[in-house]
Amino acid sequence: MTKTGRPPRRAWIARLGPRGEVGLNRAASPHAIVDDAVARIGADPVRWAIELNSVVLRRIVGEVPALGGSPAAVEMLRRGNEATTLRALFTLAEGPAAAPPADEAILGGIREFVHRAIPLERVLHGVRVGHAATTEAFLRACAELVGPEDAVDEVTAISRELFSYVDELSDTMIRTYLAEHEVWSTSAAAARADLVRSLLSDAASMDVDEASRALGYNLRRTHEAVVVWSDSPKGGSALQAAAIEVLQARGATTTLVIPVASGRLWAWGTVPPDGTDGTDGTHPADSWETITEALSRQRMRAAFGTPGSGVAGFRRSHREAERGERVERLRREAGRAPRYATAYADVAAIALLATDLDAAGDFVRRELGGLAARGAPMEALRTTLYHYIGAERSLVDVARRLHVARGTVTYRVKRAQEVLGHDLDDRRFALHTALALAEELGDAVLLPRDADR
Repeated sequence: MTKTGRPPRRAWIARLGPRGEVGLNRAASPHAIVDDAVARIGADPVRWAIELNSVVLRRIVGEVPALGGSPAAVEMLRRGNEATTLRALFTLAEGPAAAPPADEAILGGIREFVHRAIPLERVLHGVRVGHAATTEAFLRACAELVGPEDAVDEVTAISRELFSYVDELSDTMIRTYLAEHEVWSTSAAAARADLVRSLLSDAASMDVDEASRALGYNLRRTHEAVVVWSDSPKGGSALQAAAIEVLQARGATTTLVIPVASGRLWAWGTVPPDGTDGTDGTHPADSWETITEALSRQRMRAAFGTPGSGVAGFRRSHREAERGERVERLRREAGRAPRYATAYADVAAIALLATDLDAAGDFVRRELGGLAARGAPMEALRTTLYHYIGAERSLVDVARRLHVARGTVTYRVKRAQEVLGHDLDDRRFALHTALALAEELGDAVLLPRDADR
């Protein structure tokens, strides 16, 4: 029975269930919405929808990467897509009139796409990708749960109803996008964001003094860029406050902040050209501990570029900050411990080597051979060998760094060399570089799991 007390139009909807272990606590939607959905169509169909949402989300972001852009933006997309999937379930189970109106979970994401300057055609491409993946899942489930004598008629009916549902939803999304675009395009925030994007893409055609006046930020000075992001959607004011705080800790006297996505923003600070904070002569490098503490307290991350002068420095420092952010995202995917603050100077080599991740993986696997296998035992050998080469073969230094006995270091180095099959002085630079990539990026550059056996 549905929440209304009437039998469901389609009994097979109630028999939907996830293929894996999926708890209701994995839902992106608020508890009240999940509870209501469970009351209307049952716990197993809701768990099926949660599982399906993960699959559809990966497909959307894979085909239209611009709709992602940050963990918080992906989370907002996950929430919106889950809402559309639940609405589709209500439509099929109870009829089109049973689907609630498109709410903020869906339309809030559409408005953000406007603010991020994502074209409407890309948004609609994402809608089409999501619709195709969702419809495919519904049709497959229908074929499995409906008897063969009714399957053809049922597949035809749900295809028609889902098409009508998405057509109506797309129309609502388009109207929301166009209305928000009209408001946003005339706002001061949009003008500043457009001007900054123009500076980053084609600074040659810009009048620097005029752009400085429009932004309220002197582009002729020395700049340090930072990208600040959060893993969950946060208010823009919290992110902006964090960006200003960390830039001031780096010695910035004025700042420019541009929100670019939910839970993500770009910022710049004017810093002294000599690397001091301009007051008592102390160096901003001494402030990293303060910055890390502030970011960890607010559960945010930040990647900094190196200081650069003028518009060229403004652009270069920003590119470096984004490369640092990419390294941190790759490290996160590899399961590495998060770093709250990342200086590009500390990860520049990895960032450049990982520009082509496929080529980097080929290089690591070729240089390390069996040492590129996944798993804790081989990881311990790689890590020990990486630090051993970096410490100029000092057993004492490596033992202290890794908190192990000197004998353990000796054993691991010997074992690693056996796996490599050649002396450590053979291709030493290439070997150390491959070990550094494996240390930072893990599974992204290691042998596939089926090669571990």
